[in-house]
Amino acid sequence: MRRTFRTVLATAAVIVLTAAMGVWGPGTAQAHSSCATAWGSLPEAGPAMTTGEIYNIRAGGHACFDRLVVDAAGNAAGAYSVRYVPAVTEDGDVVPLRGGAFLEVVVRAPIIPTDSFFVSEFNLIDTSGYRTFRQVDWAGNFEGQSTVGLGVRARLPFRVMVLPGPGSYSRVVVDVAHRW
Repeated sequence: MRRTFRTVLATAAVIVLTAAMGVWGPGTAQAHSSCATAWGSLPEAGPAMTTGEIYNIRAGGHACFDRLVVDAAGNAAGAYSVRYVPAVTEDGDVVPLRGGAFLEVVVRAPIIPTDSFFVSEFNLIDTSGYRTFRQVDWAGNFEGQSTVGLGVRARLPFRVMVLPGPGSYSRVVVDVAHRW
């Protein structure tokens, strides 16, 4: 009787531990497939110019990617260019960025240089705690084109989209995947 109780107790402990470790239920393969993307690492661009100004730059971390958002007054649809470059430059000078790869994010919209998000000397966004982003830094504005340097962990797939709203505003969104 004592041996049967121990066996039942040991079996119950194994069931609880394996369930807690995720052996039963959603496994690793399912978690990875939910992060699968058809994104690539080739340049993405739209030829248009926006009618408004950039008023904020922000970022967020998600389960499968890190996101950079450039908020613009007016319609920013097609008013961007995002590509991997050997180095992001401002007026011919290299913008030093942390990371193993560098994305040049150009939004064809002017910026007001006194905006509080713009005044940071080295980092527009605190990227500590992000899985993919290493640094976001200002890389200049010239003739209505604003450039942001994005240092990332490695050359990873990304996507760019323009989201409308709120109201007459829009957002240029750059998602960089955590892995291929």
